[in-house]
Amino acid sequence: MTAALRPAVRERAGGPLLLGVRHHGPGSARAVRAALDCAQPRAVLIEGPPEGDALLALAADEQMRPPVALLAHAVDDPGRAAFWPLAEFSPEWVAIRWALAHEVPVRFVDLPAAHSLAMTEQNEQAERGERTAQGEPPESRPVDAQVIDPIGVLARTAGYDDPERWWEDVVEHRGTGDAPEDPRAPFEALAEAMTALREAYGDGGHPRDAVREAYMRIQLRTARKEFGDDFAVVCGAWHVPALAARTTVAADRALLKGIPKVRTELTWVPWTHRRLARHSGYGAGIDSPGWYGHLFGAPDRPIERWMTKVAGLLRDEDRFVSSAHVIEAVRLAGALAAMRGRPLAGLAEATDAVRAVMCEGSDVPLALVHDRLVVGETLGEVPDSAPAVPLQRDLTRLQRTLRLKPEAQERELDLDLRKETDAARSRLLHRLGLLGVGWGDPAAGRGSTGTFRESWRLRWEPELFVRIAEAGVWGTTVLSAATARTESDAVSATALADVTALAERCLLADLPDALPVVMKALADRAALDADVGHLADALPALARSLRYGDVRSTDTVALGEVAVGLAERICVGLPPACTGLDADGAAQLHRQVDGVHTAIGLLAGGAVSAQGLRERWAGVLHRLSARDTVAGVIRGRATRLLLDDGRLAEDDAARLMGLALSPGTPPADAAAWIEGFVGGAAGGGMLLVHDERLLGLVDAWLTGVPAEMFTDVLPLLRRTFSAYDPGVRRTLGELVRRGPDPGRVHCGAEAAAPGFGAGLDAERADAVVPVLQLLLGTGTGTGPGAERAAAG
Repeated sequence: MTAALRPAVRERAGGPLLLGVRHHGPGSARAVRAALDCAQPRAVLIEGPPEGDALLALAADEQMRPPVALLAHAVDDPGRAAFWPLAEFSPEWVAIRWALAHEVPVRFVDLPAAHSLAMTEQNEQAERGERTAQGEPPESRPVDAQVIDPIGVLARTAGYDDPERWWEDVVEHRGTGDAPEDPRAPFEALAEAMTALREAYGDGGHPRDAVREAYMRIQLRTARKEFGDDFAVVCGAWHVPALAARTTVAADRALLKGIPKVRTELTWVPWTHRRLARHSGYGAGIDSPGWYGHLFGAPDRPIERWMTKVAGLLRDEDRFVSSAHVIEAVRLAGALAAMRGRPLAGLAEATDAVRAVMCEGSDVPLALVHDRLVVGETLGEVPDSAPAVPLQRDLTRLQRTLRLKPEAQERELDLDLRKETDAARSRLLHRLGLLGVGWGDPAAGRGSTGTFRESWRLRWEPELFVRIAEAGVWGTTVLSAATARTESDAVSATALADVTALAERCLLADLPDALPVVMKALADRAALDADVGHLADALPALARSLRYGDVRSTDTVALGEVAVGLAERICVGLPPACTGLDADGAAQLHRQVDGVHTAIGLLAGGAVSAQGLRERWAGVLHRLSARDTVAGVIRGRATRLLLDDGRLAEDDAARLMGLALSPGTPPADAAAWIEGFVGGAAGGGMLLVHDERLLGLVDAWLTGVPAEMFTDVLPLLRRTFSAYDPGVRRTLGELVRRGPDPGRVHCGAEAAAPGFGAGLDAERADAVVPVLQLLLGTGTGTGPGAERAAAG
């Protein structure tokens, strides 16, 4: 410890052994272990919620693997929760394990979670009320300028601009486990520094600490009656001066009088290194939990062992890293530490050396090192005997049965719904989604667009344990809870689209008991909703539900009848709704027309009773394409849909385009028609490539737009044509660059783009046929074409 931090080391006076630590500090953890080994106290008291005392014995279980956390949640409001994370290198964890191994009592002595959760809720309500009274939004949080970071203050006092680097130099680099001559010395020095800070800054902007420290002092008095002064206290160094202060019992009890209380439950849950990082939102977090775990676990030569880990990771990513790279990186890290005046190479020096030697100056592979090693993806484990809500136990059973292990690192999961295990996995993930437990998010499928495949992106976060506790009010199993939650959501839903989306998710999750309730709510909302836009938003989800229902062998007859009824009402109400629209309304209805067209195709092609539905919809599209009062983007889209379905001849499509792009049409309306007809999502680029008449019309209209109006239509045109593939854009440019063919006239376009040719080249076409016959095995490959093919 530096002289600036510890002017003198004094002998400890009478009283318990106060071990002030930094949470999740490997140096503090080693020092705590050394101090406990030296003092051999009769009991160990630890900063933490006393309700967790009954769970401390589980820390010695073979299945308990840190990082883990104590999770406390309010029984009546499971969303009101708090975590107390512990890593293998946390001083508190080391103290717990030491006490269990030496068979001495170990207890938590911080303010009970029953009070801290209630006080948090009370404080938040008070803050929201105060901000509302002052005219501020309730969600805004004022920044208290008095809040200090003790480590930061000490680092600045010692001349450091980085608190992490200062802490490494004075604590983490004090050795790799060898106890100092007096194990109490670092704690006494740190206590002196914290005492000076408390004198200068008071509570440091943490007024609730006074209540916590009063409770801890009471617990220390209780322990003194049982063990005398022969016990140790492991707590944050900031609290040491307050615990050593002389106060009366009456004064401490006065601070605790009237504090609120709620019923709580506690358990152990797995935690992750990533959640220990400061950016995860945990106040006592650290920037580099993976690095600290390495420092704590390395018996000697930590830099050499670290560089070996980095080399192994980069080799796994197919990067060439040799033993010479490792040796040179170690040397460079040591040289950098010497140049910077540090006692040993730290993370900064190791990172700079890795970047220069192993990553060739690139930050791209260095980001992988930071993510996988500096932070890390370690996920802890807790024993089966740990308390858990029934829903959590059922989920754990299902995860094991389906071989779907929670993992901290994000991974892709592809499911084939024709396989029973994969289908069961899909049902589980969909049911959890309905419960608000977002373990998996649907992802774009790979390799198949069929309905029998699903892709998920999975990542387990510790906060999901809180979501599971919240969802436990709906049932004791995932199936029963998802069913009850879905029924409740269906009854309370007010928008038709919400109910249809719920029906789709109900089928995907295979909740047959909830489906009747959802169907009744769907029928009720559909009967009362007369807004065509709402009906159009609702229909696609119903159509998808029918398709997935067929794949999953679900009875969807009632759902099909509701879907067909919605489609019929849309066919009646859509034409009037498409008139008199502004640009935003037209764009929204354009998307809805696309969705309805796809949905009707699914309904008419399925097993539902939809006779004549496709024809009625085609009639609607014909009316939309020919009505001048309909927005241009919708008329253009209706024309394209009819052309793609073979319900409109190419000559008629060219005629409608010619009318839409006539000189009498405002350029903005014409550009909107083009967007609807040949927009990128509609595959219009290839249509223009292969239909020279349409390309000629577009080219003639575009060159005829007045210069003063061109800038008005340019953004719309750019949005339309920029969505094409680069190859399509290049081909269109080549066709237009060739210029018009004056010898050909098409549909009134006197100078059409040339296209690919005047007609079919029979000789060239015949040469392809024998080759195709050979490939397909349908012919002998003889004849004039075969002879030409054989001749090359």
